[in-house]
Amino acid sequence: MTSKPSQNERMRKSRDLQLRAEKLFPGGVNSPVRAFRAVGGDPPFIVRARGSKLCDADENEYIDYVGSWGPMILGHADPEVTEAVQRAAQNGTSFGASTAAEAELAELVIEAFPSIEKLRFVSSGTEATMSAIRLARAFTGRKYIIKFEGCYHGHADSLLVKAGSGVATLGIPGSAGVLEEQAQFTLALPFNSAARVEEAFARYPEQIAAIIVEPVVGNMGCVPPAEGYLKKLRQLAAKDGALLIFDEVMTGFRIAFGGAQELYGVKPDITTLGKIIGGGLPVGAYGAREEIMQMVAPLGPMYQAGTLSGNPLAMAAGTATLRRLKRDRLKIYSVLEENSAKLVQGISESAQKSGIEVSANRVGSMFTWFFQQEEVRDWDTASRSNTTSFAQFHRGMIERGIYLPPSQYEAAFLSAAHTTGDIEQSIEAARNTFASFQSAIFTPNP
Repeated sequence: MTSKPSQNERMRKSRDLQLRAEKLFPGGVNSPVRAFRAVGGDPPFIVRARGSKLCDADENEYIDYVGSWGPMILGHADPEVTEAVQRAAQNGTSFGASTAAEAELAELVIEAFPSIEKLRFVSSGTEATMSAIRLARAFTGRKYIIKFEGCYHGHADSLLVKAGSGVATLGIPGSAGVLEEQAQFTLALPFNSAARVEEAFARYPEQIAAIIVEPVVGNMGCVPPAEGYLKKLRQLAAKDGALLIFDEVMTGFRIAFGGAQELYGVKPDITTLGKIIGGGLPVGAYGAREEIMQMVAPLGPMYQAGTLSGNPLAMAAGTATLRRLKRDRLKIYSVLEENSAKLVQGISESAQKSGIEVSANRVGSMFTWFFQQEEVRDWDTASRSNTTSFAQFHRGMIERGIYLPPSQYEAAFLSAAHTTGDIEQSIEAARNTFASFQSAIFTPNP
């Protein structure tokens, strides 16, 4: 009988590529969340993807639940999207000048998000949130910003205070190089605690420019807002004259066509977007009502610029993606909801049957399994997860052809390309992974 190949044998080419990369990039990666330090083993080097599947340099195939960290809602290499990019590329890849494609995508975004009357395209989610903060300060004339522990809004200096994402994964409390003078005007509060926000406004009356929040957190794992929490933030900001910023870089077009603000019925003052609106290409945007956006140069005194803003390839990919979501929205979001519910429940039940403590959070096609029994509602509860247990789960799943985020503190995503067969295969992989767990690492449920 032929023995099962070891990980070293299965991933020989990926390992060689990793060693090469480590000579060229810090940690061998160009974004910390791609490193496998938190879960062990070597990261696969991806060479192609289609639909729900990834393929690495060693021709190993994986069912993908990362989806480029959210934007691949239609699946990889969607024919309509790739065709749109190819057509655009034939006319040139960058002009540093205005194109009609920018307005075409902007009209689709504004139609889906009634809180946005005008917007500005940028090249990343970090640029979008950084610019939104600057805009809020310019509009209000105030200094302080409220953010929430475990929420990640990109790597701008003032937003790396108690951030989630790779900062949480690597156990870094903030970031070296961020000056106290830059961070002193950022108030980091517990997520889902409206009382602490009230206290902050009482302590700094008419000094807070904005509240910035991931309405559904994706960067300490998926953590939904408590009932009425977002509406309370809306009320508190309006009462004090501060602005409410929804960072919908992950949730926009993901948990509903109109994002979290559609799902929860709360209208922010400023919205930041990214990921999906570029169909997987580098893009971001920030938008608001016209009164606020009039502050942005060249009309107003708040300066922000970018040579690649509105890049024609990203505009083409984003327009094709949003047109498809708009055209087939009832079917797509229904399938996403049904398949995500089946996947999350199936894997949770598999853990329970194996005596392994797992709690799950899900909003639409965003979800996380936390390796603990307690419900996760903020960074304090998320941080009590058993990351050793998660690491073993991750290794077992990837060995069985299931690609999950290499961190307990990152949300996973499902696409419209995932099939019922993908879901069943993933649940079976989880069942076998849990069965292989070492009792020394896990504490069974009583």
